[in-house]
Amino acid sequence: MRKYFLWIALILFIAAGFGGLQNIDLLWKTGLVVGFSSLAIGVGALKSLEGYQYTFWIIAAVFAGLLFPNTFLNIGGVDLRNKWLILIIIQLVMFGMGTQMSIKDFTGIRKSGKGVLVGLLGQFTIMPVMGFIIAKTFGFDAEIAAGIVLIGSCSSGLASNVMTYIAKGDLVLSVTVTAISTITAPIMTTFLMKLFAGTFIEIDFFNMMMSIVKIVLVPLSAAMIHDALKTYGPGVTKKIDYLAIISGLWLMLAFMLWDSFNLVQGSTTAVLLEIVNFISGAFLVGVLYHLLYKANNKVDAFMPYFSMFGIVYFTLVTTAAGSDNLIEIGGLLFLAAILHNTAGYLFGYWLSRASGLDKKQSQTIAFEVGLQNGGMASGLAGSMGKLATLGLAAAVFSPWMNISGSLLANYWRKKRENNTK
Repeated sequence: MRKYFLWIALILFIAAGFGGLQNIDLLWKTGLVVGFSSLAIGVGALKSLEGYQYTFWIIAAVFAGLLFPNTFLNIGGVDLRNKWLILIIIQLVMFGMGTQMSIKDFTGIRKSGKGVLVGLLGQFTIMPVMGFIIAKTFGFDAEIAAGIVLIGSCSSGLASNVMTYIAKGDLVLSVTVTAISTITAPIMTTFLMKLFAGTFIEIDFFNMMMSIVKIVLVPLSAAMIHDALKTYGPGVTKKIDYLAIISGLWLMLAFMLWDSFNLVQGSTTAVLLEIVNFISGAFLVGVLYHLLYKANNKVDAFMPYFSMFGIVYFTLVTTAAGSDNLIEIGGLLFLAAILHNTAGYLFGYWLSRASGLDKKQSQTIAFEVGLQNGGMASGLAGSMGKLATLGLAAAVFSPWMNISGSLLANYWRKKRENNTK
């Protein structure tokens, strides 16, 4: 069935070409967007290209946001850039990623200590420094330049684990670096943003750190609570159930008495109480999700699709919000994406080799350094109300990282297979 979408995509691209030649805007714009959407469905029928489905959905989202910006900023009176909507979706993205991880992933440093340290060093030095150099060299506007530093300062995402798996690299090392870089992001990403992006825009260290806690650690904690309930015995389950009950009672109390606290919005006390509320919510979500899992244990397999949907959403809305900027500097920003990503692979690999890691481990670290968490960057930009500028780099860098990562992973896998023959 899916193969028919390839023919539909071809027809739509031909129609788009005709529309472009005849200056029929609606025809060529719609042809491109729907054509790439059809292609995203159709490539699933081709074994050699099925790994690129997600990439084509990202490309379709970029074209949709760029060509129909007003359509994808407000739908049915709902502002798709609303901070709370963005927060909920990025938490869903991170929770979906978290369900594919486990508590054991954070203990992998015992087996791959040196590799993990090299990976973290590369992750939090090479990419933010390269982002700063590229942003300065290209002379981007302050907030767009800060966005390049932002994506360079984020942790690695699950894409690095997928690419390592395709390349037949060291998957344990990859998952461990991703896990540890994610939980250290509130400190490291905020520090790097203050150090490098602070030269472009004002960075509030405390508020940014708390934002990352909300969009990364809270949903990840909910996923780990589910993993603990799934993995460990009745003793752990009982403790988590008690904590969930306490959390529920606290949230009810906070909801009823919040206005009586007379807290100043944005104050340290208000922010800390918000974090307590979010952590309490994580216990409830983790327990409720686990009950859903017990009813149907296939739900874990579907969660990555929710994460993918969330990132496509961010790409769509960010591109729509920043369409004017993207039309003006899109080509230059894409070149910056290629340079930044390539530097991550190159320096990540050779740093690992210089540190004494073997080729398999070095290739794994190359993916960890080169592939950043675009969803985290978009979510943070959205929470700051700067999706159209600070989030623009993530919208451009993410599609390229998926394309380049897939190409490099398949190249290394084939090379490894040929060497073993």
